[in-house]
Amino acid sequence: MPRNLNTALPRKRRRGNAMTNYDALPAELRGWLSQAALPWSPISAQRIWFRAGGARNAALALERLDAIERATLRKDRLIG
Repeated sequence: MPRNLNTALPRKRRRGNAMTNYDALPAELRGWLSQAALPWSPISAQRIWFRAGGARNAALALERLDAIERATLRKDRLIG
């Protein structure tokens, strides 16, 4: 299918295969994702995991993910 090369819209980035990305996550993070209330992409969860120090302290990173998820759910309730 040909693309419209004259468009000013940004091209959608490809992030690879979601299942492959999920399988590459640490076991603790995969466990958290399987119980999460919201649908998370493996890439966004991994980004938060590493920024919160998941490689050194998994419990701290999981607490950070919980806090972000609670804040998002709280915000959704206020908007909706």
